[in-house]
Amino acid sequence: MDLQAYFARIGHDGPLAPDRATLTALMQAHLAAFPFENLDVQLGRPVSIEPEAIFEKLVVRRRGGWCFEQNGLFGRVLEALGFDVRRISAGVMRHVHGEGAMGNHLALMVALEGRPWLVDVGFGGMQAAPLPLAPGSEHHPPYDVALRRVEGWWRFEERYGEGDPFSYDFHDAPADEALFARRCSELQRQPESPFVQNLVVLQRRGDRHTTLRGRVLTRRGPAGETHELLPDAEALVERLERCFGLRLPEAADLWGTVCARHAALFPDEA
Repeated sequence: MDLQAYFARIGHDGPLAPDRATLTALMQAHLAAFPFENLDVQLGRPVSIEPEAIFEKLVVRRRGGWCFEQNGLFGRVLEALGFDVRRISAGVMRHVHGEGAMGNHLALMVALEGRPWLVDVGFGGMQAAPLPLAPGSEHHPPYDVALRRVEGWWRFEERYGEGDPFSYDFHDAPADEALFARRCSELQRQPESPFVQNLVVLQRRGDRHTTLRGRVLTRRGPAGETHELLPDAEALVERLERCFGLRLPEAADLWGTVCARHAALFPDEA
């Protein structure tokens, strides 16, 4: 892997010692450079979890990706720098969807300072810094994040304001890589997959977070929250580049699907 190309992509020219300061700096630079996005799934393009394909997509072609790509790339970078990294399997909203959710999310556990730390650059940018694997909460503006023990599971939660928490459950054990491969395939092909149903792009830059879900662009930061309803395909392509650094003119082809999904979710606005 070309580490210098990765560091150039994220704009990091600082220390590379395998310590917590470096880990935090790399995590924040990665989040600011790579949006979480499912545009290939929406466009009907296969998403690979092979390391070479991920590097070419995210670093060379300057795209973003989902958890299998983002945490896959970040974990390999950390390992190359001498960090002790373990890939772990998680289930997003497992308490709602059941055990079948396990394996639909890849996160990382990094051993530092004699203890494990949860590191996740593939959950949309809610977590802004490593979290010690212990019950507790932190404010990662504009979100509150927490780790809890629930019926033998670890649960990561993120919350904005007074809203309901969004979470995933996991055990601190090495991941089942075959399960990841199967779930990655299912999530990009099954009609009920949220990644098949909805266009989603999210990114954190410092204490500001931007989300595009279909036609709705949401910005959160120190001044609060704003929403914008995109009017047309040209606006979609323009916002992808201006807000997320994604140059993808073919995204205009998704506009009809995006509008149909918006009408189904918000019939009163149709």
